[in-house]
Amino acid sequence: MTLEEKQQDIIDEFAIFDDWMDKYEYIIELGKELPMISEENKTDDKLIEGCQSRVWLNTDVVDGKMNFTADSDAIITKGIIGLLVRVLDGETPKDVATTKLRFIQEIGLHEHLSPTRSNGLASMVKRMKLSAIAAS
Repeated sequence: MTLEEKQQDIIDEFAIFDDWMDKYEYIIELGKELPMISEENKTDDKLIEGCQSRVWLNTDVVDGKMNFTADSDAIITKGIIGLLVRVLDGETPKDVATTKLRFIQEIGLHEHLSPTRSNGLASMVKRMKLSAIAAS
């Protein structure tokens, strides 16, 4: 599945819900499905700065593709990082670094997050893109 297809899938899934409370519940459910980061990777160097809650992101490159695992101690934040992992995991460093994550805007995520969560989202995206740049 291409990056565009993965983003469109998320946009289509969120279009099913009319109410943002339902969308939040869906984000929480997505967080529960997030492949868990191993406990040994829950270290301070893996914490994403700028997030109100604690968010760990582990990055590896395997066969030229980015592999991300993540976790958070907050359920909505875990769902948000889960969306990012779902889109960017398995992509080349170049694609991760350069792709515009249009799904964030199209599902209205920025508009419906508190300012601190919105800053956290920006920090997550920045960290993933910087990891990809470092890997290229």
